[in-house]
Amino acid sequence: MGLKWTDSLEIAIALDEAHPDVDPRYVRFTDLHQWVCNLDEFEAEPEHSSEKILEAIQMHWIAERD
Repeated sequence: MGLKWTDSLEIAIALDEAHPDVDPRYVRFTDLHQWVCNLDEFEAEPEHSSEKILEAIQMHWIAERD
């Protein structure tokens, strides 16, 4: 079963593994959205995201780095 927009923690972990040299505090939401959609495990519809969802993913990603 693949990742959906509601799997913000799992997405953050996958992004951290896929982009280890990126500081998530400075990622634009447009880039974040594209990177999530490009994850091999991601199976949701791209248009079902929102700023709130992207913010949750970014916050989890930041927490993973701390």
